Amino acid sequence: MAPEIRKGLKDVYLDTTESSFIDGEEGKLLYRGYNIHDLAEKSTFEEVVYLLLYGKLPNRQELQEFDGLLRANRRIPDEVIQVLDLVKNSHPMDALRTGISALSAFDPEVTDNSPEATIRKGIRLTAMGPTIVAAHHRLRSGLEPVAPNPDLNHAGNFLYMLFDKLPDQETIDLIDVDFILHAEHGANASSFGARVAASTISDLHSAVVTGVGVLKGPAHGGAAEEVMKMALEIGQPENAAEYCRNILDNGGRIMGFGHLVYRAEDPRARHLRDRSRALSEKMGQPGWFQILTYVEEEAMVPYRSRGIFVNVDFFAGSIYYLLGIPDDIFISIFALGRIPGWSLQCVEQFKDNILIRPLLEYTGDMDLEYVSIDQRS
Repeated sequence: MAPEIRKGLKDVYLDTTESSFIDGEEGKLLYRGYNIHDLAEKSTFEEVVYLLLYGKLPNRQELQEFDGLLRANRRIPDEVIQVLDLVKNSHPMDALRTGISALSAFDPEVTDNSPEATIRKGIRLTAMGPTIVAAHHRLRSGLEPVAPNPDLNHAGNFLYMLFDKLPDQETIDLIDVDFILHAEHGANASSFGARVAASTISDLHSAVVTGVGVLKGPAHGGAAEEVMKMALEIGQPENAAEYCRNILDNGGRIMGFGHLVYRAEDPRARHLRDRSRALSEKMGQPGWFQILTYVEEEAMVPYRSRGIFVNVDFFAGSIYYLLGIPDDIFISIFALGRIPGWSLQCVEQFKDNILIRPLLEYTGDMDLEYVSIDQRS
């Protein structure tokens, strides 16, 4: 009997988890039992990272100490800055991958896969990730990297290092929410990749590098950049319907719509929709939000009956664009938010590890006779 093939391992349960819960039919997402809507509106990224890594919300003192730990671990070694300078012409995701790999040479616990050490390394990588992305961008722009600012929170410090100026609180809050929304999302492709690496009893740095490499693929993490490119091509709201129709009639895909898990609206999308609207109005550029709204409400409404709704990436690109963030850094922001989730997935994998090794059904020729090279046509 032929084995049942589940392409992409769709609907196959790999393991149990306490990290996040997703109800794709309802459009529900929980981190460690807490609804993403509550976390996005009431929490901070630092608090969410603590929740993911330690399994509970911190009290005031715990959060203050944890925030201090993140701030204290932002600097990266000068040698890693030199590596980033050598690869300054690479894509930001390639630089992030290379930078994290280089950091492994300076981490005293790199080979310690205990839960405690893995969490400590996850904290360090969460703190240093923004420094890598910002330093690489500065170097490729012919500028000196900006040292971390200990007076700013995680999101604010990233913006400060990227642009070398103090961001306003509203902008800080925008990126803070964005990091929260990207922090964890079950056995998605990059998290699965990280777990496969961890299952070989490799190390957290290897697993996070794997996660970054998988996330770089446009089928997983690149939608925000593509959505903004689409908006720029549309140009005006009244052009949206024809633009989308031409793509769909020719077998193309409208980026930022649909999700392998959700058959209702991605619950993360509403928080970026509201903030995209507010930012567009604040910046005096309401046209971009109007274009995206027209695509969602006019061009793509017929596809809702098939379970195709906007996902988290649809409005993210407009926010990054309006903030002046280069489009090739969009996906890196996703990665920076996801490092805690990858770290947690590895903690779970290490705790009850078994090598992840699925099977492939062979459909090629069998038992062919070997012919010497002189007798081959």
